[in-house]
Amino acid sequence: QVQLVESGGGLVQAGGSLRLSCAASGSIFKFYSVGWYRQAPGKQRDVVATITGGGRTNYADSVKGRFDISRDNARNVLYLQMNNLKPEDTAIYYCNSDPAAIDWGRGTQVTVSS
Repeated sequence: QVQLVESGGGLVQAGGSLRLSCAASGSIFKFYSVGWYRQAPGKQRDVVATITGGGRTNYADSVKGRFDISRDNARNVLYLQMNNLKPEDTAIYYCNSDPAAIDWGRGTQVTVSS
């Protein structure tokens, strides 16, 4: 069973950058498409970015041009480079397949101060 561990979150000022990582105990990439999700307080969990096995990426409108998703198939690691962060990006960030089919990990908290 695949287990997911997200890391790299933290507190950053608006305009700053963070790089999130998602390490999988098994091969998350047996799922063709994988992605990053986020959940802000009081809101539902939404997809932020996805990447297919062929490297095709898709982003939520709110993060286009600022976030970059990538994957390392050999190491079973998924990344999310986040630039020009905004307070509205504050949330817990999770990785999963797309659509989500794996037990959720604990996520990593991203807090952006204004």
